[in-house]
Amino acid sequence: MKVLVTGSSGLIGSEAVRYFDAKADAVYGIDNNMRADFFGPDGDTSWTLRNLRESCDNFEHRSLDIRDRGAMLKVIEDTRPDLILHCAAQPSHDLAKFRPFDDFDVNAVGTLNLLEATRLHAPEAVFILMSTNKVYGDAPNELPLVELPTRYDYARPEDYEGVAEDCRTDRSTHSLFGCSKLAGDIMTQEYGRYFGLKTGVFRGGCLTGPFHSAVPLHGFLAYMARVAMNGGTYNVIGYKGKQVRDQIHSEDVARAFEAFYRDPRPGEVYNLGGGRGNAASLLELLDRFGQLAGRTIPQTYEETNRVGDHICYMTDLRKFRSHYPDWELTFSLDDIVDDVFQTLHRLRPVATTAKAG
Repeated sequence: MKVLVTGSSGLIGSEAVRYFDAKADAVYGIDNNMRADFFGPDGDTSWTLRNLRESCDNFEHRSLDIRDRGAMLKVIEDTRPDLILHCAAQPSHDLAKFRPFDDFDVNAVGTLNLLEATRLHAPEAVFILMSTNKVYGDAPNELPLVELPTRYDYARPEDYEGVAEDCRTDRSTHSLFGCSKLAGDIMTQEYGRYFGLKTGVFRGGCLTGPFHSAVPLHGFLAYMARVAMNGGTYNVIGYKGKQVRDQIHSEDVARAFEAFYRDPRPGEVYNLGGGRGNAASLLELLDRFGQLAGRTIPQTYEETNRVGDHICYMTDLRKFRSHYPDWELTFSLDDIVDDVFQTLHRLRPVATTAKAG
């Protein structure tokens, strides 16, 4: 088995490298550390690449740009992978408005480059796109909500499990990031439905883990852990800090990838997150990290919420669980918070301040 991972020094990509290194004959990583270009020194993923090289036996790194069509054609022709995990992205909906061409070229055109290279040179491979719940735009905000002391929650019993895959993707405000990811998302579906490639799309909620080069514009839970650890102040943006996100550990994402690889359903789409059991508001997470740090984390507050931001988002996992009943979440919310805090404390302490991500 040969695996190719794009964005291999990022959170999900690096987790996938570690996970499949123990199972595959070869794991090829593609990453050019563009996260450092997007986000500056705190976004630099070279520390993760060093860790992968030290800890993985079957890993081979290639510094390539997925926007380079010729390079993508060649790398897939040369490696002929059995599984392609496309995790590379411009991941911030805030940054996208300042760099719209880079955002679209990475998220949409880069995905097309990889899909076409797969069709031409590895048509039997399973191709998985790490998409995002931002493809729904702010449509999830139309669900009736109830305001509780520390969070928002769904008001109707029928919404209890969260947002399902039939949530509409148009007639809503996405951010340019949401639009570029939706373009890659639909294209990946189409290469499955039209060409018959073994493509799958995972629309992630809050994906997190200890190997996240977190910055104010992306990766809020790991960034919150760093603020708690280093005595910083956390800046909450909008919704009184009661906005809710469900957290899923990067290892559980990698296990979902493997489940799809073992039994692919071409062109299928799945929402992937922590579900209701792993959901918490910013206020609740600040309290949890404060307990770990042994101090109350100071907060600043901006009244105006980010454009297109979700108020309450929990992932309805029923579709994926029905197709892959052997898969289950193995990290609880407490497990995730503790793992992120303790691992970052050991590997990458950085003094900083943060905004909600």
